[in-house]
Amino acid sequence: MAAARGLWLSVYGEIGAILVYTFAVVAISLIPVGIGILATPVALRAVRAFAGQRRAQARAWSGVDIPSPYLPLPARRGSWVAHQAELCWALLRDKATWRDLQWLLVDMTAGYLLAVLSVTGFLYTLWGPVLALGVWKPIVDHGGNNWFLFVHVTGQTSANFAAALGVSLGVLGIFVNPALLRADFRLAKWLLAPTPERALAQRVERLTETRHDAVDTSAAELRRIERDLHDGAQARLVAVGMSLGTVEALIEKDPAKARQLLTAARATSAEALSELRDLVRGIHPPVLAERGFGDAVRALALRLPLPAEVDVQLPGRPAEPVEAAAYFAVSELLANAVKHSGAERLWLEATHADGMLRVTVTDNGHGGADIKAGTGLVGVERRLGAFDGVLAISSPPGGPTMATIEIPCTLTART
Repeated sequence: MAAARGLWLSVYGEIGAILVYTFAVVAISLIPVGIGILATPVALRAVRAFAGQRRAQARAWSGVDIPSPYLPLPARRGSWVAHQAELCWALLRDKATWRDLQWLLVDMTAGYLLAVLSVTGFLYTLWGPVLALGVWKPIVDHGGNNWFLFVHVTGQTSANFAAALGVSLGVLGIFVNPALLRADFRLAKWLLAPTPERALAQRVERLTETRHDAVDTSAAELRRIERDLHDGAQARLVAVGMSLGTVEALIEKDPAKARQLLTAARATSAEALSELRDLVRGIHPPVLAERGFGDAVRALALRLPLPAEVDVQLPGRPAEPVEAAAYFAVSELLANAVKHSGAERLWLEATHADGMLRVTVTDNGHGGADIKAGTGLVGVERRLGAFDGVLAISSPPGGPTMATIEIPCTLTART
């Protein structure tokens, strides 16, 4: 598999790199005559698309994550020509553009060499046994000078030795070829990943955005609480007060009627108390405050209509805001799984390592979950973003779906 991927990178990757690099260089060189202003955005977007494909391959084939470093592009304003000119200057001002072009040069040389090495070992693995099957003889009979690496094949014995060497190369390639591909992708990451300055700027931008989202969410939550209090518990308590006033007037004239009103007032007060408890649970569940994240998510799982296995391994408790954010994020993920996944079973695992609280919710449903599909995952992402946390979804068609949240935090000792 690694050899096939190396072949893909060495052929398609090399051709693609040469084409998009040439297109970009020609387009940029034509800027002084005007044509390049229109062609450069197209060329540089092709470069970005090619680099984006390499990022996806690095993540899928070797687990090497290469974040995107690009600055936001301007929205279209005015005519297409004016927009192309604005795009041209925006792309040329972005340092990531020039790093992409540098990467293309490196990929056409050092990257190509790493990809070819993984293919070469595989070809030698095939060629050695083929020689031993008798192919060596017509080559030698016709005066050929056949070498297999350092083995000079002149007869069956040397051909057999070449076959053994080829098989050895194949066994070695099982371990070496993936390492060569990983080295190729790490070389790409060196130039395609954001610089420390850009990474810091991206983090600041994201935190600024999520802070605004958190403020908006908090305001909406306060309005919801006010509405629930006004329409629910407050209205019931007002009704209780009115009933008690009527009871006070009837207690001597009509005790039976007063008794009925007292019974109704008691039922209404019980309903108001239940609504208040639900409201408080929605703001900050008592079990979360009293017993911590682990017991709170176990209580959540017990209320689900699906069987759920919960494994929480936390040596302490996060800060209260982080704990609450993680709890409500998990609650939303579980609710989404129940509503949309078609799953028969759920699994929840929570751990803390390397300064990161990591919670994974897995279901055996039909898959296809998408953060942008409007199933509440965007809200989870925004809630976590306020704490510099992230949400990752793996949900191929047919399932399973794995949702992972990570929040940087420290844990305090249990009390």
